[in-house]
Amino acid sequence: MDLFLDANILFAAATGPEGRCGALFGAARGTGHALVTSPHAIEEARRNLAARYPAMLGRLEAELLAKLRIVPEAPAPLTAWALGEGLPPEDAPILAAAVHAGAGALVTGDRRHFGPLFGRSLRGVEVLGLREALGRLLGSGG
Repeated sequence: MDLFLDANILFAAATGPEGRCGALFGAARGTGHALVTSPHAIEEARRNLAARYPAMLGRLEAELLAKLRIVPEAPAPLTAWALGEGLPPEDAPILAAAVHAGAGALVTGDRRHFGPLFGRSLRGVEVLGLREALGRLLGSGG
């Protein structure tokens, strides 16, 4: 299963490699699951790191991005569909790209915008929090 990572997961992995996000990278590698993301998510993570933790940009660039498969942005109709699912314009491209990439899950820590979608499968992509995603990878179900 491919896991699509939202920008906040990339941000957290860059700033706290010993935490759950770092564990997600290790678990995916250890279980043969691919971690994917989009240019939109990467740019958002870069912007947030530059604003709050500029020293961590190097970790994102040198370590984390090398472990990800970067997928193309989704076409406009798919992004419009994601907007219709109640997501704001800055988050709709994330769900759309996950669907477009054929990911099995979208992993996000954004409960404010994605919260109503948690646990749902949308066009084959299940929206999961970090804890649930780790649970799936490690076989405990979440």
